[in-house]
Amino acid sequence: MTPFTEVLAGIARVGSDFSVSLTEDWLQGRTLYGGASAALCTEAALRAFDGLPPLRSAQFAFIGPASGPLLIKPEVLRRGRSATFVGVDLVGDAGLATRALLCFGAIRESSVDFAHVPMPEAPAPETCRDFFRGGFRPNFAHHFDMLDAGGAPPFSMAEVPEYKVWLRHKDRQTPNDITALIALADAPPPAAMVRFPSFGPISSMTWSIEVLNERAAGEDDGWRLETSLAETVTHGYSSQSMKTWAADGTPLLVSRQTVAVFV
Repeated sequence: MTPFTEVLAGIARVGSDFSVSLTEDWLQGRTLYGGASAALCTEAALRAFDGLPPLRSAQFAFIGPASGPLLIKPEVLRRGRSATFVGVDLVGDAGLATRALLCFGAIRESSVDFAHVPMPEAPAPETCRDFFRGGFRPNFAHHFDMLDAGGAPPFSMAEVPEYKVWLRHKDRQTPNDITALIALADAPPPAAMVRFPSFGPISSMTWSIEVLNERAAGEDDGWRLETSLAETVTHGYSSQSMKTWAADGTPLLVSRQTVAVFV
């Protein structure tokens, strides 16, 4: 397998763009795993434009399969006094694969300071079992530790399609930054699969994230707790909400996905 740090090291600059090729262990079916596509778009923007403030939000549209040698094309759409918008296209053999819109925003003084994203209770990672129960998992999933932290597993037909999972990069040299977080946060299967009677094909269509923090406030062991809830699964599509915390309770991401369901 190609560790995530080697993926990052393999990104090469080509004029104002970037190129990279990933091995089959990063695939989800016939295409590059969506979290890796989103992470590559983010990393290309950070490398292309110096002095970007922290990433505040991003929208990713997974338009087509990302296969073969990939070209990543970042472009500044607007740079203001505190915010910069960057568009990124990821192009593969079949054409445009992913389009990203990234919003970077500098810290500004404000009289308002409020946060209420409490981490739910969950058993410690060392007490949890493998999320996949030792069974089939997509190629890319071998790059991540995923542990069952509660809720209903896929194919259980539970009434509420919701679960909690502990996540961590298996490549322990992975940097503790926003690129790595985005690569990790898309790893669990869609919560809609809880309502599947058996395995069936799915495809993430869009992913919208809001970045609350990039990393833990205190000591960080790399574990991230993520909740995933399929709020609707109807007419062949699922609307899914997700939240991600560091193990110390620091909220990191809130996000939403639209998932195509072929069951």
